[in-house]
Amino acid sequence: MAWTRLFRAARAAASAAAISSRRPSPPSALPLPRFATLQRRKPTPLPLSVLKVGGFSSQAWVDPPAGEVLEVPLAQTGEGIAECELLRWFVQEGDHVEEFQPLCEVQSDKATIEITSRYKGKVLQVLFVPGDIVKVGESLLKILSEGTETSEISGSGASHKHEPVCESLMSNDVTVGGVLSTPSVRHLAKQYGLDINDIRGTGKDGRVLKEDVLNNAASKGIHIDSPSLQHFNANEPILMKKGNLDTVDVQHYEDKTIQLRGFQRSMVKSMTMAAKVPHFHYLEEINCDALVELKASFQNENTDQDVKHTFLPFLIKSLSMALSKYPLLNSSFVEESNEVILKGSHNIGVAMATSYGLVVPNIKNAQSLSILEITKELSRLHKLASNNKLTTEDINGGTITLSNIGAIGGKFGSPLLNLPEVAIIAIGKMRKLPRFAEDGTVYPASVTNVTIGADHRIVDGATVARFCNEWKLLIEKPELLMLEMR
Repeated sequence: MAWTRLFRAARAAASAAAISSRRPSPPSALPLPRFATLQRRKPTPLPLSVLKVGGFSSQAWVDPPAGEVLEVPLAQTGEGIAECELLRWFVQEGDHVEEFQPLCEVQSDKATIEITSRYKGKVLQVLFVPGDIVKVGESLLKILSEGTETSEISGSGASHKHEPVCESLMSNDVTVGGVLSTPSVRHLAKQYGLDINDIRGTGKDGRVLKEDVLNNAASKGIHIDSPSLQHFNANEPILMKKGNLDTVDVQHYEDKTIQLRGFQRSMVKSMTMAAKVPHFHYLEEINCDALVELKASFQNENTDQDVKHTFLPFLIKSLSMALSKYPLLNSSFVEESNEVILKGSHNIGVAMATSYGLVVPNIKNAQSLSILEITKELSRLHKLASNNKLTTEDINGGTITLSNIGAIGGKFGSPLLNLPEVAIIAIGKMRKLPRFAEDGTVYPASVTNVTIGADHRIVDGATVARFCNEWKLLIEKPELLMLEMR
């Protein structure tokens, strides 16, 4: 019994002690905070490793310290773009550049883009030459910054001085595969199809000079005045002047390997994908007599010298009207989810053959544009395409494509789809052909042929036939087009 009372008394004392320990201490028991004396310090410059990743950051930029050698990488130029071709430089080694000054021009599979400088400074080294393929993230050039230098490190009396720029960076010479040469000499060797590593350099320290490249080319029978292959078109023969005649150059019989660039590389990719899709083609003949008269009337009344009326804007507008009744032809197929997306906008692409390759810009929201507005937009896109200045916005987002092959020649076409679109139309050359009138008499008619290629996974032949009948009616009777337009 005594033992039990002793145990209960001990447990009660322990509980009281625990409760007391959980109670807050009185305010007087709180220790007073100690305030440290703050010393104003100068900001510490960011290390170069942080600065170098600035090309991929969307945050505000911090001015680099003066004397830093900064690399300018090729940033992401668009969705799915992994590399670009360098077209030309706007600066040279030794030039002074300002922020946002254009440095170079590159071309992806879809568009031409200008690369601007994030820094103010001097161009030390150019790492690529026109024609090179540059991957996203690779450095295009090196710049010696001219920012405000911070010489004192925070919290210490020591001074922070940047290491002097290596003398080799100030030189124009670049070591490639163990061979010293300048970018211009490397570019010259590339034009002649020579491997610069196989050329014996006669310059200082074995440096390959321009004369070394020319002598090596001459020793291999490559003529010094041979044309540059930088923008060679594999579809055109190389011509040489001989007297007053243009004849095929018969002096060179060696095979030449041509690297596909820009839009030609894009065509390889897109057509390889399109060849895997089951196509079918529908052919129709359209009488364009009324369209010819309407176009002539518009041109006769035209007072704007910048506007030239053609048949294509009428075909585009009438196509948009027909798509409004058959929206399946203005759709795209998502194979992964087995879904069809009916596009709300009629972004009608127009295939254009340029000296840089085939490109397909599109006219946005053709359903909301007048024929005159379509004419002006076509002219704008054609000028940009001719100068290789189309933007990604001009090319992306197409919903159906027109290929006016008849402008070059040819009666018929068998076009492949411009995926993920489900339809493409080829227009043949307009010709004067004899046709029978309803009373049996023969008359000359302006006739063109259209070929509609469609994705047979999504579209059937009957739908394409009805769609084409609607489009044909609007072309042959343009007054109906006027009635349908808003």
